[in-house]
Amino acid sequence: MNPEHITVEMCRSEVLDYRRGLTSELDEMWSFVQSKAHPRWLWHAIDHHTGTVLGYVFGRRKDDVFLRLQQLLEPFGITKFYTDGWGAYERHLAAEQHQVGKENTQKIESKYINLRTRIKWLVRRTLCFSETERMHDLVIGLFINRYEFGRPL
Repeated sequence: MNPEHITVEMCRSEVLDYRRGLTSELDEMWSFVQSKAHPRWLWHAIDHHTGTVLGYVFGRRKDDVFLRLQQLLEPFGITKFYTDGWGAYERHLAAEQHQVGKENTQKIESKYINLRTRIKWLVRRTLCFSETERMHDLVIGLFINRYEFGRPL
């Protein structure tokens, strides 16, 4: 190969990430309504590089709830998803877009620690709990909207 035919392009990492496409971390967090016999899951997606929340939904740990989150994420044009390997991800994400492993889900796990610290209803052993799914979703949703999106309560 002739060195005169080689083109080298230098750019900032943000530009390179933009060219590669948006990457996202997906995970789900357990909580409960009334008692631990009534689990409620927060399905969450964040930008892998910035930690910005892209979307969230509440529901059971079922495929249809993940599909609702996937619909919310469609407009972002995400090219790579990092997950913990839960079955719904395996079934509904294309293999070339999906990477399983804890090394790329550290930001979203950190967000969950912050949520559990700030909202007593999310602590596993607590006296605080929601009596209805609606109230549970409202309280956590308002918190996320306030602290992640900067929207006033």
